[in-house]
Amino acid sequence: MKKTFKLEDLDCANCAAKMECAINKLDDVKHASVSFLTQKLTVETDGEVSDDLMKKIAKVCRKVEPDCRIIL
Repeated sequence: MKKTFKLEDLDCANCAAKMECAINKLDDVKHASVSFLTQKLTVETDGEVSDDLMKKIAKVCRKVEPDCRIIL
């Protein structure tokens, strides 16, 4: 399943690339992309995007860009 989320306060393209790389390393993620231009995160998984997975993704995002928020 593919889901897209809006990002808020993503400040640089380099941070977006770092987030994308880190999210793609998570176990349940089949593919992820972070677009600095559109301020969007797209996550593709084999099943549903669970709350647990979203917590892991949010943790990765905060580690790279502390002010960035994922709008659910």
